[in-house]
Amino acid sequence: MELDLLRSLAVPAETRMLLLVMDGLGGAPRAPGGPTELEAARTPNLDALAARSVCGMLEIVGPGITPGSGPGHLALFGYDPLEHRIGRGVLEALGIGMELTPLDVAARGNFCTVDAAGRIADRRAGRIATELCQELTARLDGISVPGAACIVRPVREHRFVAVFRGAGMHDALSETDPQHVGAEPLGVRALDPAAVEAARAVNAFVAEAGRRLADQPAANMVLLRGFARHPSLPTFKELYGLNPGAIAVYPMYLGLARLAGMAPLPTGPSVAEEFTALEGHWAAHDFHFLHVKKTDSTGEDGNFDAKVAAIEEVDAQIPRALALKPDVLAVTGDHSTPSALQSHSWHPVPFLLFAANCRPDAVQHFSERACAEGQYARLAGKDLLPLILANAGRLTKFGA
Repeated sequence: MELDLLRSLAVPAETRMLLLVMDGLGGAPRAPGGPTELEAARTPNLDALAARSVCGMLEIVGPGITPGSGPGHLALFGYDPLEHRIGRGVLEALGIGMELTPLDVAARGNFCTVDAAGRIADRRAGRIATELCQELTARLDGISVPGAACIVRPVREHRFVAVFRGAGMHDALSETDPQHVGAEPLGVRALDPAAVEAARAVNAFVAEAGRRLADQPAANMVLLRGFARHPSLPTFKELYGLNPGAIAVYPMYLGLARLAGMAPLPTGPSVAEEFTALEGHWAAHDFHFLHVKKTDSTGEDGNFDAKVAAIEEVDAQIPRALALKPDVLAVTGDHSTPSALQSHSWHPVPFLLFAANCRPDAVQHFSERACAEGQYARLAGKDLLPLILANAGRLTKFGA
């Protein structure tokens, strides 16, 4: 749906909305014919909510397309991810509060482990402690490369942000992460003639980073991806007159929220603490985005049972959300992360939308197979937000 159309239909109302995103929610059976992680989980609260809701499956980007976290969340926020392409580096940088200038190209970094032959043994360096990440980024900050200043900041665990600041910097760059173990990190290539100088600078940075990390048993090399400049998006306030807030533990998701004009709200690291933050800030915002990461990270780790437990952990908090009496509560994911694949996948994602004036369908359980029989058996990811707004009385009639 066109943003200009939604902007023209937006009207004020005294209603409050909650978008609960269980990152990587969708799954797949670990054995043929078996349940997915969501189907295996005990979710009495989500099941009861689904029975009172309208349900369906989201094609986040399109059939067969595996979404990254950036496109996945942009779609859930109502932006067309094919039109608004935003590199992950910018999202990470904004998520930790970095101020980017027009001379900056930002990249998302992973500390990784390479063996004696230079081949990747662990793309995430064993998910090192954030304290070690802080120590190692200090080693890399300010590396001297031709044509750019290098700014390196820690994010969380093995993740960091690298910003290359210089007049000749360009973001048309290939990534250094081959996306699988056993391969050597890739050299950065210029994908546009204008990016040749930037590619030279980034390759020089990676080479020096490897030298400075050589004494580390695990985090002895870096991988860079998601090179990007700061984009501009119309915000929720500009489009819909909303005052939105965002609750997330991982900085990248706060970066996405900031692009949409959402205020980042402080929270503790646990799911229960995120819901405590929701309760504490409920009256101050009319739209809340609450992000849960563990459903994704456990899937990427290939841990079926841990993902089941993460889903059950969220289910236990649902009564706290309902006690706030939201006018609309939507629950979904930004993509699927089946533990059997240990990665994002193309599988559609289940969703439910509860509102006083919705027309519940026949779905009685919150699961992939059940939601596929719901009213919205296939809905584009970007079209969920208009449904949320409509059910909250935030969109007026189109035409005479």
